[in-house]
Amino acid sequence: MSISNTLRKYLVAQEVKFKLITHSPTGSSMESAEQAHVSGDALAKGVLVKDDEGYLLVVVPSDYHVDLDLLHRFLNQPVELATEEEIGNLLPDCELGAVPPLGHAYGIKTIWDPKTTLGKEKQVYFEAGDHVHLVRVSGKKFHELMAPADRGEFSYHV
Repeated sequence: MSISNTLRKYLVAQEVKFKLITHSPTGSSMESAEQAHVSGDALAKGVLVKDDEGYLLVVVPSDYHVDLDLLHRFLNQPVELATEEEIGNLLPDCELGAVPPLGHAYGIKTIWDPKTTLGKEKQVYFEAGDHVHLVRVSGKKFHELMAPADRGEFSYHV
């Protein structure tokens, strides 16, 4: 598959210079980082959750865990992980489990934890929409892409 069409169009529209990195098939963002020889701190992952208002894409480094209790307190409402079916409906041109961290490309509200390393790295990598490709952008550009996202502290390093 390579890069999802929605993600590619979004990056082009935002005038983002990016490179696709190919790696062996993986089942998680941490495995992708390992296979691509990338630090877990530099690989952004998207976690799709739902709350009373709809869906929300939570962005953290691949070596961080989203604490749903902290997220619940931050949002001041219940939150739970989206189902695979919901993920498939919201990201129809992505393979299940290969969620790009740019929710705005799909019209999904996005939030990220600024205490993490993302955007501070020289290069940031993220899922391209399948299990064999990562997108690489500059840390500065990733930070710019995340500018419209809300911020909150709701994760911890694993």
